[in-house]
Amino acid sequence: MEKFDLVVIGGGPAGYAGAMRAIDFGKRVCLIEKDKVGGAGVYNGALSSKTLWELSNRVADINEMIVSKGRSKFELDWEDVKKNLAEAVFERKFQYSAHIKLLQTETMNKLLHYERGHGKLTSKNEVQITHEGESKTIWGEKIVLSTGSRPRNLPEIEVDEETILTSDGIDNIKDYPKSLVIVGAGVIGCEYATIFSNFGKTKVYIIDRQERILPFEDEDISKLISKNLTDHGVVIHSNAKLERLQKIDGEVEYELSYPDGTHQVIRVEKALLSIGRIPNIEGLGLENAGVEMSKRGVHIGDDDTLTSVPNIYAVGDVSGRIALVNMGELEARHAVEKAFGNEAERLNYDNICTIMFLNPEVASVGLNEQQCVEKNIPVKVVKIDYSLITRAIAMRKTQGFFKIIVTNDKEMRILGMRVVGAHASTAIQAVGLLIKLNMPIEVLSELIHPHPSIVEGIQECVRMLLNRSIFKSSVFKDKLACYSLVDGVKTPLERL
Repeated sequence: MEKFDLVVIGGGPAGYAGAMRAIDFGKRVCLIEKDKVGGAGVYNGALSSKTLWELSNRVADINEMIVSKGRSKFELDWEDVKKNLAEAVFERKFQYSAHIKLLQTETMNKLLHYERGHGKLTSKNEVQITHEGESKTIWGEKIVLSTGSRPRNLPEIEVDEETILTSDGIDNIKDYPKSLVIVGAGVIGCEYATIFSNFGKTKVYIIDRQERILPFEDEDISKLISKNLTDHGVVIHSNAKLERLQKIDGEVEYELSYPDGTHQVIRVEKALLSIGRIPNIEGLGLENAGVEMSKRGVHIGDDDTLTSVPNIYAVGDVSGRIALVNMGELEARHAVEKAFGNEAERLNYDNICTIMFLNPEVASVGLNEQQCVEKNIPVKVVKIDYSLITRAIAMRKTQGFFKIIVTNDKEMRILGMRVVGAHASTAIQAVGLLIKLNMPIEVLSELIHPHPSIVEGIQECVRMLLNRSIFKSSVFKDKLACYSLVDGVKTPLERL
């Protein structure tokens, strides 16, 4: 039986990152993947959907300019979209492939061993690998479980990935659908609504059980994204309960009911289910190794990535925390450092930087306003509109805002930030670092930011809190805001 220092089951973003970190320690690693290395980070997920988003944004930007001049709309053929998508996926796939091959050479001491197949625990150290009817068993001192997740389905709806789709099938459609209903108004649902409405070839509907889309975010963010979607022709069914959704005559018919007792029936060409994801834990053989599930019984239970079995770790989507590529990679690297590097510090989830690819993009770190109210945390909040940021004016993209939330005391330590607007994702990392280091806002107030840049909005927010701002909130009351939130009550702060 071949023996390894580390066996990684699952070659998605998390598993791959864990394997590479173990190589840094000089460990002999076996990486097992049953399908495609890169997982949802490349295929039917992060890279593919963001490639579509980037393309759709370009089309929308072009049309915003030329239609206002009375010209005909620019249209991008779906074949061209598919070509761009295929090129992006191939580029990343080739990088993974070349990397794996080189790491298995004598020059690299054959530290990495790659196995194609299904990995299953047969004991706390043994893993059976099955591929094309053949199987073998290997031994691992440490084992990392990183098998990812898949789209959640509804039992009463038959998904064929042609007419009724999930994110696994949406990239494979043969042309723009004339109409599309999206079930679920969370991040993924709103991203695809943004993509298809940007292309301008599809009538998009969103079914939302809540009063507003993106209910986990502050109302000002939800309202702005909702307005832009509706301005692009998207119909948002708010407070709607899906009574049925079925394929009829090659199309999709769905029925909704509302709190007032009314019903609505609509026929569209295709449907996209976007109701979350579930971990891939079936067939992993957890019971053979004694690995326990979480209290909810949905994810693998873990304590700072370590499962109930001392040598087995769970990372990424199977651990049930934050299903993001960057978090899966961080958890996997952390698990390996615990296993081989005596990492003592626990993972901190308080300063996670995220981005939602909407219109405009939304970047976030730390707490938002409604979370502070729910937790009864007294805070100060400051906002600046993009229309006061030089770079946004130069880009002619002045829709959006910065919002920084700090403790309601003299130290004013940053608890969270939201950026809505162009280049939002480039403006979030410094604040994430300050949250991690628990440093006061003065650190940001006198930094020399590049000019013109979007990140200057952060500095002006901080200066406003310190009463040193260039633009005064008492003058630009519709563009600047500074207030406290105590016991859910908003009180304007006196500023020049």
